[in-house]
Amino acid sequence: MKSIKFAAIALLSLVCVSSYGQNTEESAIKKLLETQLAGKAKVMSVTKTPYSGLFEVRTDTNEILYTDKKAQYLFVGRVINATTMEDYTKARVDEITKVKFSDLPLDSAIKMVKGDGKRVMAVFEDPHCGYCKRFRHTLQELDNVTVYTFMYNILSEDSAVKAKNIWCSPDRLKAWDDWMMSNKDPAPAPVTCLTNPNEKIFELGRKLKVTGTPTVIFADGSRVPGAVDIKTLENKLNSIK
Repeated sequence: MKSIKFAAIALLSLVCVSSYGQNTEESAIKKLLETQLAGKAKVMSVTKTPYSGLFEVRTDTNEILYTDKKAQYLFVGRVINATTMEDYTKARVDEITKVKFSDLPLDSAIKMVKGDGKRVMAVFEDPHCGYCKRFRHTLQELDNVTVYTFMYNILSEDSAVKAKNIWCSPDRLKAWDDWMMSNKDPAPAPVTCLTNPNEKIFELGRKLKVTGTPTVIFADGSRVPGAVDIKTLENKLNSIK
């Protein structure tokens, strides 16, 4: 088994938090960290954990860090049960990043239905994302699935141009697949196409803290970043009831 290491970052000053109740202690640690991390990260919450006296520090990017009760150190890494190998940090991140699937604006996505379409997922992709293009090929291997693709333009100015042209195409799904899998440029958007969801999806991605593409969101609200392989996709889709 590979050794598990935590990287420790010393904070600039030490404030001893003593003789406080739990909530007061957490509030004091949060206040200190907000000062120390100003301009580097926004601290959303501090919560005492049941393991080894650590306090969970949640940032505005949904990153989980840990600190001691004196707020002297930040620990960057994962807390794993050495007996069961359960990854407590991953479980916590999965919990706080869950999405209410029914709240997604699916009418602003490109819809692909294969087979009976009963299994459902959504994916945020950038037109110029190489991993997204690879993932698009993987999606072709799925059956009995409905995939909603949100064109999330974060890599270049041309991403927004490509997304607009694709959205304004007579067949959006074909135009998207032609570009993503065959590098066939979509036709320029006609002047009569006055609206597209580019800004709406960009704001949605920021709200959901989608920091990279592709990012897959499943019907149960869980998410997986990166170009997921076909086996992982199948297992996840089949596990959702």
